[in-house]
Amino acid sequence: MGKETAQKINKPRAIRRLVIWYKRNSAVTSIVDTAASSAATASNVAGNVVSGAGSVVTTASNVASNVAGNVAGNVVSSAESVVNTASSVVSNASSIAKNTLQPLVFDPLKRLQNSDNILDKVEDIQSKRIGMNEEATAVRKRKNASINVAMDLVRNNKAEAVYSAGNSGAMMASAIFRIGRLKGIDRPAIGALFPTRDQTRPVLVLDVGANTDCKPSYLHQFALLGNIYAKDVLQVKKPRIGLLNIGEEECKGNDLSLKTFELLSSEKSFDFGGNCEGRDVLSGSFDVVVCDGFTGNILLKFLESVGGVLLDILRSELPRGRRGKVGSAFLKSNLLRIKKRLDHAEHGGALLLGVNGICVIGHGSSKSLSVVSALRLAHSAVNHGVMDNLNQLQKLQVLNS
Repeated sequence: MGKETAQKINKPRAIRRLVIWYKRNSAVTSIVDTAASSAATASNVAGNVVSGAGSVVTTASNVASNVAGNVAGNVVSSAESVVNTASSVVSNASSIAKNTLQPLVFDPLKRLQNSDNILDKVEDIQSKRIGMNEEATAVRKRKNASINVAMDLVRNNKAEAVYSAGNSGAMMASAIFRIGRLKGIDRPAIGALFPTRDQTRPVLVLDVGANTDCKPSYLHQFALLGNIYAKDVLQVKKPRIGLLNIGEEECKGNDLSLKTFELLSSEKSFDFGGNCEGRDVLSGSFDVVVCDGFTGNILLKFLESVGGVLLDILRSELPRGRRGKVGSAFLKSNLLRIKKRLDHAEHGGALLLGVNGICVIGHGSSKSLSVVSALRLAHSAVNHGVMDNLNQLQKLQVLNS
């Protein structure tokens, strides 16, 4: 049984599908049998006609020897005509059988062969992509995945940055496995830009989803990374760092917040401004806000919905009728500016900070504006030498201890 099963499994896929196809289409099989039977009948008829024509030719030869030449010539000519007709019948029968059988037999086989090629191409494409619902560790199994290829280009100095709007966990895993973490950084963080009251001065919030469970040392490292990014890309001379908490007092918060506060307070390489409450994130009082990935991701998703909700409220509160149309005309440009300032697509993506290369993570529902904004963000990070300054963090004693 083992050998027979192995032989069945090793049969070509196309032949197995063809057999199944004909079994499920008995009508087609019946047509094929009828066409074959018709071809055989036509061949028999043609054979009888040819045999009869041969007899006529023989008779004509006998008659020709006894009768006048003209009569014999006419008989032979008639015999030749019969033979030609028989040949034509055979040729037509063969052509009909071929035209009938070929589409039914060979075309399905070609389609099955083509479908195998298509399936192979689909499988090849599947091996080069990581789905949004897949585990981040899938990048280790699929070495030829597009995100791995992009990371290799950065590692080999053939590209300056990587952008992806796909699986953010897979991108982070690929960045760690392929280009590695910065020395002294335990966990990379995703930093997103939030709008503030000052249009020219957004606030960097990190982490917004890379690390749902954090240690105080992780948040300390996030603050160091965010400080350099704010200096280089946001062009803030002395960034003010805040720790997201439920109150301004240093005694507030959970165990993680209390221990992190101590670490940040003793750090001399940046300006720590204390705890930052939720209402202060968009106030412009801080340039960098540090939090764990669980809290930061909720904050990010909440902000993404604010712009749309605010515009819907404004539209519903505008007067109806002519007054409403006139008022809308005057407020249209203002509403568009408000939407632009609150639209996360204007910033496009978030930087993955802490890896040895520039990586920008886009939203899964990114549109053209988001992609362009994210590429602009990556370009800005490259031009301002962010990686050079991030590598200087290795000299800090706190990261070497």
